Amino acid sequence: MDARVAGSVVSPMTVAPCDLDFEGIAADVMAVIDRVRDTDASTRWPCVTLSYAQSLDGSIAGCNGETLGISGGLALDFTHRLRAMHEAILVGVNTVLTDNPRLTVRRVEGPNPRPVVVDSHLRIPLDSRLVQRRDAATIVATTEGACSEKAALLAACGAEVWFLPKTPCGRVDLPALFSRLGAEGITSVMVEGGASIITSVIESDLADQLVVTVAPRLLGGVRAIGSLEGAGVARPGLVRVRYQLAGDDLLVHSEFA
Repeated sequence: MDARVAGSVVSPMTVAPCDLDFEGIAADVMAVIDRVRDTDASTRWPCVTLSYAQSLDGSIAGCNGETLGISGGLALDFTHRLRAMHEAILVGVNTVLTDNPRLTVRRVEGPNPRPVVVDSHLRIPLDSRLVQRRDAATIVATTEGACSEKAALLAACGAEVWFLPKTPCGRVDLPALFSRLGAEGITSVMVEGGASIITSVIESDLADQLVVTVAPRLLGGVRAIGSLEGAGVARPGLVRVRYQLAGDDLLVHSEFA
């Protein structure tokens, strides 16, 4: 995928009234997915959507990383609708270790996305819900040189282990992962977290759009986005920003410049 030009200009805000069907934001998200699919048809690079819930102070978890119910029911409904709109859903292994998620579509009608776990050292438990899923084989993206014995055990449980290049700090190379996902025919990926993955995706300029739920709470916990020093002088710009109420929460959709 061609590198995107980062900017600092944010477009005028578009405020939508409370709409329980969320058709406006859903249509915006799907339009980006369709545009990237058409634009990157030759490179087969997937559309990448960052989506997470945070408090007013930017926290996505408690001080010790513990899971907190941040968003309300309406926002959760929309999150599950987003899942159904994407072909794959990606999280880091810390999310698996902390939450043991299923990453399925449960609150609305729709297909389950293919689960992807970024796990540089194959720490994912064999009895985790994602490894034990039978409706779709979970992709575990790890680094070249990771434990082959653990990889074999995961494969025996039904997971699909991908050995990918690693960054200088020993983490899975995310551009290589997204390239592989595109080569496998996956055209849209929803990235749900955690903080390390969110920060890496933004820092590497890999995301096409952002959907954030902002809840009226102050948590003082783990921030969604860490240091973006690796992004250089230019920071990611956000354009075509749309806001919509979801009960007491605020949904924010924007595209990366």
